[in-house]
Amino acid sequence: MSSETKPPSNNLAQFNVRLPAELKARLESYARMIDRPQASVASEALADYLDWRVPQIEALKQAIASADQGKFASADEVEQFFKRYEA
Repeated sequence: MSSETKPPSNNLAQFNVRLPAELKARLESYARMIDRPQASVASEALADYLDWRVPQIEALKQAIASADQGKFASADEVEQFFKRYEA
């Protein structure tokens, strides 16, 4: 999670979200633990998630488009990839 202190923004939008009771309780507990508003904790968590997830989805879509065009790794490239990550 990002630990940067972010200045208040004047460009804020509001929306409501329904959470499972257990997740809401965890949010409340964590916000108390770090003495921050729940909205701030939730906003930072969502931003961190999207910073991580959006590039994954974009890369996946790009890979699918390449595969649809017949662009695949050669057998040698696949072998080299797996050799790099062997334990």
